Amino acid sequence: MKGFADKFAELNDDVLFGEVWSREDELSPRDRSLITVSALMAAGILDTSLFHHIERAKANGVNAKEMSEALTQLAFYAGWPKAWAALRMAKEIYGK
Repeated sequence: MKGFADKFAELNDDVLFGEVWSREDELSPRDRSLITVSALMAAGILDTSLFHHIERAKANGVNAKEMSEALTQLAFYAGWPKAWAALRMAKEIYGK
């Protein structure tokens, strides 16, 4: 977004992924990842944002079984079709 929405890019890069994600004493990156994936799926954001955050969750130590279980649990609250979409993404990411 740099060069088009400079302030948005700054807030995204410096505040969200800088200041907020670095607060590891308050919440681990692993837990932040699970919360973020859950929020995105529940909101129906089933695009590259969710894909990226599932990849980030994997990098932050969430294993395939944990991701599968989290998305299965979410299916009952966020909706079955959303869970199917998220599980397909997770299968692709964890299958790598």
